[in-house]
Amino acid sequence: MPSVPTGLASRAIATLDPGSFAWVMASGIVSIGTDLLGENVLSRVTLAVTIAAFIGLVLATAGRALWFSTFLRRSLVDPSVAMAHFTFVAGANVLGVRLLLAGYPGVAAALGAGAALAWLALNYGLPWSIVARAHRPVLREFNGTWFIWVVGTQSLAIMASGLTTPAPNLALRQGLAETAVCFWGIGVVLYLALVVIILLRLMVVEVTPREMGPAYWIAMGATAISVRAGAGILVLPGRVGTFPVAELHAFIVGTSVVLWAFGSWWIPLLVLFGLWRHVLRRYPLSYETRLWSMVFPLGMYAVASDALGRAAHLDFMVTIARGWVWVGVTAWIAVLASMAGSFLAAVVSHRRHTS
Repeated sequence: MPSVPTGLASRAIATLDPGSFAWVMASGIVSIGTDLLGENVLSRVTLAVTIAAFIGLVLATAGRALWFSTFLRRSLVDPSVAMAHFTFVAGANVLGVRLLLAGYPGVAAALGAGAALAWLALNYGLPWSIVARAHRPVLREFNGTWFIWVVGTQSLAIMASGLTTPAPNLALRQGLAETAVCFWGIGVVLYLALVVIILLRLMVVEVTPREMGPAYWIAMGATAISVRAGAGILVLPGRVGTFPVAELHAFIVGTSVVLWAFGSWWIPLLVLFGLWRHVLRRYPLSYETRLWSMVFPLGMYAVASDALGRAAHLDFMVTIARGWVWVGVTAWIAVLASMAGSFLAAVVSHRRHTS
């Protein structure tokens, strides 16, 4: 294991959490949710934070690849954290979808293309690296971060369906619609496979308070983004070129409602896990990067409920969404304040040790 740099900035870059782009995901989805409510000022503020976070984290990741590549390579072959790299894919697409709503389809398409390339590399590179190293992850190495694989996949489905209407020609619109359906299907099957493994891990392997972190909220977030991806397909024209989207509507609605219900089932269980971790086992409640992995599902649940409720004429989901948006906003503000406090504490501590 290489030694960790002593400088504050260099240490932060070298040890950058692979899941740091969850900050972008969380801020972006809160911006989308508040935009749906017509809260324009709050939506623009969170959009500005999303853009700043994305640019900063891209630069930090590039610096890590250039100067601390050993740390980066280790995170790519560690089954317990490798899948967190998919937060870049999801973060780029969430930001892209928000910019698409703001009227910037070209920028959104560029972000979607970059995310698709990253997804191809990670989707095949990460499983291959595990097999090539002859290292099979045991149950303990599976955790909530594996669901980000699903989130990244479904974010591509949402981006593809969102770009279908503004696409400049029919062939491209048809290709994007077909891509959206295919990625939605891949994401649903991935979720079904992973949820069995994760539930088995929770029931069979002893889980410590440290392991039972906020990343498990992505189990709910993966269902929510799958619902949102399905809703994005439902609002496409009944036929795009020769692709008969309407013939898939009944299946997509049924599957999305089941996923929405299962995601709703997760919420009380995840709250209980949190109480067990912090109240019964007295694990310290402090800032950690993966808290953003809890904020994103809360925001996505609201956005997905609104999207499916409108697309499938399920008014109760729209009602739930209008209230739940503020749960996501509250969580976003709390985690942002906690992050700022943690950063200031780190700066003060570093100055004391170097003075």
